[in-house]
Amino acid sequence: MTTVYQIINNLLEIIDDESDDSDEFDMIEDSDNDMEWEYCNTHLNLSFKKEPLPRIKNFVEEVIPAFSDTEFKSHFRVFRSTFDFVREKIEPSLMRKTPGCEMISPYKQLFIALWKMATPDSYRSICQRFGVSFVAAWYHSTWSVRRVTSALVEIAPNFITWPENEKLAEISNEFEATSGFRNVIGAIDGTHINIPAPREHPECYVNRKGHHSIQLQAICDAQCKFIHCYAGNVGSVHDARVLRLSEVNDYLNDEQKFPNESHLVGDAAYPLHKHLLTPYRDNGHLSARQKNYNFCHSSARIAIERAFGLLKKRFRSLLTVLDMNRTDLIPEFIIACCVMHNICLSRNDEFPVEEIIEQNGNINEMNYNRILPADGVDKRNRICEQLIMRNV
Repeated sequence: MTTVYQIINNLLEIIDDESDDSDEFDMIEDSDNDMEWEYCNTHLNLSFKKEPLPRIKNFVEEVIPAFSDTEFKSHFRVFRSTFDFVREKIEPSLMRKTPGCEMISPYKQLFIALWKMATPDSYRSICQRFGVSFVAAWYHSTWSVRRVTSALVEIAPNFITWPENEKLAEISNEFEATSGFRNVIGAIDGTHINIPAPREHPECYVNRKGHHSIQLQAICDAQCKFIHCYAGNVGSVHDARVLRLSEVNDYLNDEQKFPNESHLVGDAAYPLHKHLLTPYRDNGHLSARQKNYNFCHSSARIAIERAFGLLKKRFRSLLTVLDMNRTDLIPEFIIACCVMHNICLSRNDEFPVEEIIEQNGNINEMNYNRILPADGVDKRNRICEQLIMRNV
């Protein structure tokens, strides 16, 4: 019962502060007991009398069904058919496994989670829109988002997959058609997801632009679909170190992952490797062929920059500052957005946006004080000589 009183006291302190940062409820998140929550809700309703916040009535039951297809896509960033597809895939994971107090339906849970992904709204705002009781705001809205994101991460291996066999050849041909660069099976890069300053060690999260952030490293194919995603490193970590910490670093030394002389393309923040080709440093003395190599290389690498642009434009919670304070839950949320991104592209659920290209900096500002591997240098030079001259 001590835990119950602690929860009640924490909730009352949060409500008294009238803070819009509804993720402050995270301090009591370790309590998963439904009976404790039921007791807390009853106690709060009796002891804390406050003018109720206005809520949109029957938003899920009446308002959303009345949306046109265009309005639905504008609000939730996906087609209705895509919503139904995802719901069928994850619905079993959203159902209660043990008896307990009444829960939100899987249908409504997915709406809440997609709204959280698609907008920069706070949890308080989402609760008002979806008619969730304010005193139970943290329990209902936060757990709805967590259940959905966890369910999406569970099915991630079905939608974010490393290419094999015929798929490798297909991706390679698509890259060559658009850039002239042969044997490319993916473009790699990192992007920062800005977050509020964490409570613990906030200085570790400050990136080179001065923002607190969590990093997402991803590899995509020529159609901007992710074939590998890795999220969770703090913003101060360099791209090259993020690569070393990810399983992609092991992939680079696995010939089965890169058959037939295939490789990734990445910017100069990454170390040159025979399976990860980077541009030549432009020191003002590049030959015509080296300039052409950099041009073709950039034409292939732009796929990942477009992929990040599409991801953030569809799921706008990632575009400015992600309204989440639990840094241990943010990577799962990011990966869930990546899964949704791939599902949408696989179902031709495109999102018409202006061309958005993320730039991580000029290649001349990168660190080149490293020893280049001979096999990587030889392969890059060989490709440089074989490329058709396009930058003329």
